[in-house]
Amino acid sequence: MTTLKIRELKHKRDQLGTELKTIMETVTEAGRAMTPDEETTFDRVMGERDALTKTIERAEQVLEDERRQVDDLPDDGRPGARGDKDKEQQRAWEAYLRNGRAALSPEQARALGAGNDPEGGFLVAPEQFVQQLLADVDDMLPIRGLATVQRLTMAESLGVPTRDADLADAEWTSEVGTGSQDDALRFGKRELRPHPLAKRVKISRTLLRKAVMSPEQIVRERMAYRHGTAQENAFMTGDGNQKPLGLFTVGTSELGGITTGRDVDVPTDGAAFVHDSTNGYAGDALISAKYTLKSQYHRRARWLFHRLVLAEVRKIKDANDQYIWKPGLGDQPDTILEIPYILSEFAPSTMADNDYIGMLGDFSFYWIVDALQFEIQRLVELYAESNQVGFIGRAEVDAMPVLEEPFVRLQSNDTVA
Repeated sequence: MTTLKIRELKHKRDQLGTELKTIMETVTEAGRAMTPDEETTFDRVMGERDALTKTIERAEQVLEDERRQVDDLPDDGRPGARGDKDKEQQRAWEAYLRNGRAALSPEQARALGAGNDPEGGFLVAPEQFVQQLLADVDDMLPIRGLATVQRLTMAESLGVPTRDADLADAEWTSEVGTGSQDDALRFGKRELRPHPLAKRVKISRTLLRKAVMSPEQIVRERMAYRHGTAQENAFMTGDGNQKPLGLFTVGTSELGGITTGRDVDVPTDGAAFVHDSTNGYAGDALISAKYTLKSQYHRRARWLFHRLVLAEVRKIKDANDQYIWKPGLGDQPDTILEIPYILSEFAPSTMADNDYIGMLGDFSFYWIVDALQFEIQRLVELYAESNQVGFIGRAEVDAMPVLEEPFVRLQSNDTVA
């Protein structure tokens, strides 16, 4: 798909956004709820707009992949702009994925650094494979795109300094005065230690032998997907025990993370947001959440919801009967109270009393640490009867919020008796 076609799709998306805005303004100015016909039209246009957004994102990713391939071409136009050593390592890696260790010459085995468990079939993946795998995982997970990601190459863990207590305000004093001594400042340190993460993928031997797509790409895509979903789940609700500490996990002074002091109640009826003077205004609660977050975090802040919760958020009005969701135009994102949002399939999706239903935060204060060494074990005999080859991929990852102040969690408060 060409850049021109993508622009055309964006223009069509803008037109749909304008249509949505018109419906909302009509209803708001009339001071009434949507009629059934208006709701049907609104949902249909919204569905078309969301589908267009996904198409645009995929098309832009394809163009970016094509640009990367061009960047990897040398001046004579042949694939493989890397040095001879990297080329040999790549050829060895492809041979290993297709046919296993038996296909490797002694030089190729050395090129892959096969020193971890030669009898068991372990091989350390080439750096380029690891970088592409991590890039694929990053593209799949919205949190990783906003978080601070560190790569560990030598150290076993990363210590994150934390401010456990702060100084009081400076004091007005005389020209030669220095103010009173303040000994309140205290620092602590939380430790991020990458934990092992593994996934097994089975691929047909026939596919590996005949596929036009390289076996490296097949394995990387499947590993990226399976590692990505496991990480995203942990980034949302991980308990911090041999896995990341999740954003929706209640933190403690010992564990770290985000404590209940950063929670804001949002009125619901157990299944949807409420909007009346008796039970409360969900829109007002989200406004309170926005301004619970200090203004210095607003520029990089994002709302985080599950898609099912977002479907309800789009219907919320404030006490003045104004929708708090606004469609973005052009390259501007859709917003809730002027702040963009992201979606995760592993964010909370239910709205029972006391359930977490979303959050607002500057996710650069969620730190992710990757250990760069990535291993692949090739299993041949185990799946011989089904004519398949198994691949076990192993990585190491840890993550946690390093400061709770940049986050506000939304908690369902069932106000309907």
